[in-house]
Amino acid sequence: MKDRIYVCHTYYHAYIAFLKELALPREKRGQATLLLSSMSNHFEDFGERALSTGLFEEVLPFDEKREDFFPELAKYRVDKGNIVFNMWQRIKFTRRYAKLEAPYVPVDFKQYGEVYVFCDSDPIGYYLNQNKIRYHALEDGLNCLVHFDAARYDNRGHFGLKAFLSNKLNLIFVQNGYGKYCLDMEVNDIGAIQMPCPKYRELPRKQLVDRLTQEDKDIILQAFVRDMDGLKEKIDQCNQVSEDGKTTPKILILTDPLCTLDVREKIFRDIVDTYEKQGQIFIKPHPRDELDYSKVFPGYPMFDGTMPMEMLNFFEGLRFDIVVTVFTDLKGITFADKLVRLGDEFMDKYEDPMIHNQNKRIGILEKEDETISKQ
Repeated sequence: MKDRIYVCHTYYHAYIAFLKELALPREKRGQATLLLSSMSNHFEDFGERALSTGLFEEVLPFDEKREDFFPELAKYRVDKGNIVFNMWQRIKFTRRYAKLEAPYVPVDFKQYGEVYVFCDSDPIGYYLNQNKIRYHALEDGLNCLVHFDAARYDNRGHFGLKAFLSNKLNLIFVQNGYGKYCLDMEVNDIGAIQMPCPKYRELPRKQLVDRLTQEDKDIILQAFVRDMDGLKEKIDQCNQVSEDGKTTPKILILTDPLCTLDVREKIFRDIVDTYEKQGQIFIKPHPRDELDYSKVFPGYPMFDGTMPMEMLNFFEGLRFDIVVTVFTDLKGITFADKLVRLGDEFMDKYEDPMIHNQNKRIGILEKEDETISKQ
């Protein structure tokens, strides 16, 4: 029996896995497996760097497949116009999807004492529940359930029924704590979540970060920074002062993988136009952002997009006057004086509000369900 395995889909997931391992006693480190899914993120040579730290026993790739990889699943997504028939379709979809995914799963999860899964809404969630493998879920991003309750949004309309069919009967699958074989779900702040699931368990990320030693931070940087010299050069640019001893305000813009590429480019051109009047702009692309910002904004200092923004917390003396983003939660940042999260109202100018304001849509449909149940 092996000790632990972490299923990660993003660099942020891997970063949290590092924090959890570094919180263990030294004698228990180096015994876990890090499984890196390529479904939504290209990890390049990160696996080699992660393995070189010695914090994990093995780091393996996972060729996880989306449902559209299997054409035979499409027929189960056809709306039958009736909740009963649609549920029957979904039951068949859930079972079939898990079977189709099985050949691409590179490990025997039953050989691990503990299984940790980030973003179990991905195919791995279907696989684990249909194979009756118990696991711990972890939130996809910092406070992501505060800003977007994906389980309720994806299952809007008769959510209580769908949660019952998943959590109690395992006939369908609902993510984020509602799967029958999900033991619990680790979140940063339960109190900030509007409608928490009974399986949510709070472990503040700040608690994991505050206990890091300098040696721990060096281990993390070894894995997540692929060009340390380039990073230090950008940090030196941030710390530059003019000949008269004055400093120009430094503003960091964090991108998000929003909407279409053309609209995304307009969004960040508008943000840069607004904030460059206030100081010098630095840009940090999101790891999953496919827009080439080096071409859109040539000449602007730019941080490596594959590096989680949290790495900048580990450099003493680095300070930005303002950090700006659209949807990224900024509460984990300690290297800025002012944090600006533009949010839903800002995005309303660029796309239909119902596209990005999912929590509002959840509320509308839940009220509709209540009305129907009273009739």
